Amino acid sequence: MAEVEIGRVTDFFAKPVVAGIELSGTLRIGDRIHIKGSTTDMELTVESMQVERVDIANGKPGDLVGIKVPDRVRRGDTVYKVTE
Repeated sequence: MAEVEIGRVTDFFAKPVVAGIELSGTLRIGDRIHIKGSTTDMELTVESMQVERVDIANGKPGDLVGIKVPDRVRRGDTVYKVTE
């Protein structure tokens, strides 16, 4: 599977478990992403996304989005969109 870099983790919130991501590419609900860093390596499907606590379906470059993640991520982790 090919991967395209679409952003970086800027924040992490423990409750609820949410990653703050600054997008450099587009992201939609249902997209498969891979978050990779020195101690982070997870894949997930984006099920919900918010900007300023408002649900959105599409994120564009420059947006700061919040995405629920299954485990801890760290600032500076790279976010990739998994493509076929």
